[in-house]
Parts: sequence; structure tokens; C-alpha cells
Amino acid sequence: MKRTFGALAAMAAGALCLVPAGGARPAAATASNAMNQPQAPFQIADNLYYVGMSDVTSYLVVTRDGYILIDGGFDTSAPAILKHIRALGFDPRRVKYLLNSHAHYDHAGGLAALKVATGATMTASAPDTPVLEAGGTNDFALKFSFPPVKVDRIVKDGETVSLGGVPITAHVTAGHTKGCTTWTLPVTIDGKLEHVLFLCSLSVLSEYRLIGDPNYPTQAADYEKSFATLKGLPCDVFLASHGTFFDLKRKLAKLQAGAKPNPFIDPGGCRAFLAKAEAAFDQRLAQCKADPACGKREDQ
Repeated sequence: MKRTFGALAAMAAGALCLVPAGGARPAAATASNAMNQPQAPFQIADNLYYVGMSDVTSYLVVTRDGYILIDGGFDTSAPAILKHIRALGFDPRRVKYLLNSHAHYDHAGGLAALKVATGATMTASAPDTPVLEAGGTNDFALKFSFPPVKVDRIVKDGETVSLGGVPITAHVTAGHTKGCTTWTLPVTIDGKLEHVLFLCSLSVLSEYRLIGDPNYPTQAADYEKSFATLKGLPCDVFLASHGTFFDLKRKLAKLQAGAKPNPFIDPGGCRAFLAKAEAAFDQRLAQCKADPACGKREDQ
């Protein structure tokens, strides 16, 4: 179970690279709990709200024709996400689209329950759809199970989901999963148009071989393509699947203190994160090229 706890620790820390071999590995329940603490919902932009947990994120996009909900946290996060939506004065039954960043249990675990509660159209990328529908048991590297969810609509790279005149665009930024999806959205903050980037993930977990993995032979090339894609996307408002990626707690504290401009407008922080993630990936790739056993799992 050592490798499983290592991945959990990396996720809990919002890690960009692997957990060092021999390092401390908390129990799975402890790591999950650290990412799933209570977090009061709040408004980020005119029609964009945070409804997630302390680190595993979920976002509500409000339109005149209903709502779009991005990510479902853990299976145990779903009741809190629904509570957060109601606390903001919105009816969960008006959620029309349920989107996913990637098919890992800390972002997809609550999707099945949220789909039942809202009746929303479950939407995801083609490569991640089989994993979502199998509840994670057929993932190329990790075997964290979660309640399976039926995908109703598959989106292609560059395809837009539109509701009430609000477009949100899918960008497949694979590597962390085969169908890892970053979403972009135009919003208005203080009367000015801003571009939101909901980053999927660029973390390289300890289970990832990057090269030579028969279950994912193109993983390294996919990461490299994703870095190139992300560098070309507008990123005024930097959000992501984990709050630690974009410094959620610090920015929220500044927002609540009345800071201007809105602290979630952070293009510099977005670019810095991408650069740090790419450097971590490059380092791990060099390690894997030098050591064929890099990331090799018990099933290989």
C-alpha cells in the first residue's frame, strides 16, 4: 500500500512532483480528510462562485438559463457542495451541466450523487469517460475507486459548452490523466472582462512512469503538449482542481478583507505555477530516462 499512500500525500499537498521515496506517507483517510475540510462558499466574479471544500474544489457558474457545476470532490463532498449552492441562494435542481476536470476520486467521487440530486447532463472528455463510468477501477496507474457516473455528453478538445449565453470551453491537457480537462470561461469582475482558467492538474505522481508505461505510452508527450497548450491560453483568473495550486486560502483572506483589485485576478501567479510545474516535470522525466525502474508499479 506504500505507493497508494504516496499518491494521496502528493494530492493532499497539491504536489507538483512525486513524494520522495522513504518519505512520510499518511494513512489514506488522513490525507483525504486534509483536502476535504469545510469551506464556506463565496463569490469570485459576477456569475462565478466557489462551492467546494478546503482544497478539493468545485465551482458554480450562474446563467439566466441555469447553472454549470465544475467538479464533485470526494463522494463525501457532495452533500456539502449541494449545501453550499443552497446557502448562496441557488437551487441545485437548476444545475444543467456537470463538468469534470479529471477522473480521480478526489474530483469525481461526488459526481454520481450530484448528478442524481441535480439531474444535470454529465459532461467529460472521451479519454476520461471510461474511467468515470468504471468508478476509477480501470485507471492506468491509480486504483482509487469512487461511485461510477454515467457520462451523457463527451466534449472534444476546443469544444464549448454554452448555457444562457455563457460559454465554457474544454481544453484537453492530458498527462495527469489521459483526458485531463482544463476549462476556460469569460467573466466580469468590477465591470471588466477577465478570462478564467480552471486548471486540471500537472502533478506528476509517484506512480507515473512517464516513459515505458504500457498502460500509457504517450504520457510524457502528453504532458509536454499540455504545457504548450496552457502557455497559450489566457489566464487572468487562475483557478484549479486543488486550492493549494492557486493559493486559495491567502487570496480568500485578502478578498474578505476588501483587497482591490480582486486577488483572484492573478495572471502572474498562473504563469509562475505553470513554470514551476514544467520544471518539476522536466526533472522527473530526466530521472525516469536515467532509471528504467522509475515509477514502475507492482502490476508491471
